[in-house]
Amino acid sequence: MINLRASYNQETEEMVDRLTSDLGITRIALLYQDDSYGRAGYNGVQAALERRDMTLAAVGVYPRNTTAVKTALLDLREGQPEAVIMVGAYEPVAALVAWSRHLGFIPVFMTISFVGSNALAQELGPEGAGVFVTQVVPFPTDTSLPVVQAYHRALAAFDPDAVPGFVSFEGYLAGRLTILGLERCGPELSRDCFLNSLRSAEEIDGFKLRFDSADNQGSDAVFLTVIGADGRYRAVTSLSSM
Repeated sequence: MINLRASYNQETEEMVDRLTSDLGITRIALLYQDDSYGRAGYNGVQAALERRDMTLAAVGVYPRNTTAVKTALLDLREGQPEAVIMVGAYEPVAALVAWSRHLGFIPVFMTISFVGSNALAQELGPEGAGVFVTQVVPFPTDTSLPVVQAYHRALAAFDPDAVPGFVSFEGYLAGRLTILGLERCGPELSRDCFLNSLRSAEEIDGFKLRFDSADNQGSDAVFLTVIGADGRYRAVTSLSSM
């Protein structure tokens, strides 16, 4: 198995590191979807906290394919957390944030890249301002990067009305990595050649990759973003500057 992007564990580690280092937060709670995806996020948060001799202030769980988050919200609020990390789909995550704000429960909210950034911002509307999302690819609108320029050309050729986003950009990069491996092997394709070609890739138009014999994950980069009052994402270098 070859992974292009940083793992959920790396995303949750970045969240906990920023919350504790930048803001000095000690009470962190977790909302997660009750399935393997949600539990992967739960395990990542737990591991990050254990490395700091910390435990979760509260846990909220909601059923997959629902927006039934009210019970989870009550469980989270009971723990009086300063921050809530959310591992779920965009609709229940948005519902939790909206209900929390309605009730005057306003911790720092953070969620991971799987949520679908564009969909989350649209679903939240004005309630989204200040919600943080970790990303595993650069900004899909930063056309100073050659790979983003190439992505925009491909997206426009596929659908002139398509809006650039983190999710489709991640998919584009995965496709580009696959093509790179196929091109290096040529018509005499074999499993070994394909895997070795992928592992030897060092970049995709400036997007840095690093594989080795003991590491099948190309990128370890995690980027922190926040939704602004205008509904657009912007990069965050430090939570203490917010």
